[in-house]
Amino acid sequence: MSKKRNSEGCETNMTPMIDVVFQLIIFFIVTINLSEAKDEEVQLEFGKHGQEVETSSQADASAMIIDVGPKGRISTSNMTIDIPRLRHMLKNRYAKFGDSFQVWVRGDWRATHKYVRKIMDACAEENIGRVTFIAIMDARTPPSKEHEAYNAAVRSRR
Repeated sequence: MSKKRNSEGCETNMTPMIDVVFQLIIFFIVTINLSEAKDEEVQLEFGKHGQEVETSSQADASAMIIDVGPKGRISTSNMTIDIPRLRHMLKNRYAKFGDSFQVWVRGDWRATHKYVRKIMDACAEENIGRVTFIAIMDARTPPSKEHEAYNAAVRSRR
């Protein structure tokens, strides 16, 4: 008995694999953009002292970066949030990461303290003690005239 060989070639359908690859590419692009999202309106205060941190990527994965805009807009990943929503997010993150969870506050130098205080109060209510305030140690771009005038006024009051 002789076996007949099938003269048809064997083909692999690549469509599902290409679909999966495109899904992964889209996922990573969206993830990268969300992790680097920040409020571009926020101009950080100059701070000469403190721990030097070059980029937000140096925060561990559990860190939550919260922006406070000049008019009191509170946001994270460039999404505006109110205090009840912030407390909910803090509670969920703390439940997930525990004591390693930290909050980084990027406050605009023009924002009044009452807006930053709201974030501090929300952290205290959720028993989160690792709160870090971000400032610029070395200006890479010259400060605005308004910023310079503000700093001069603060220095003259001391």
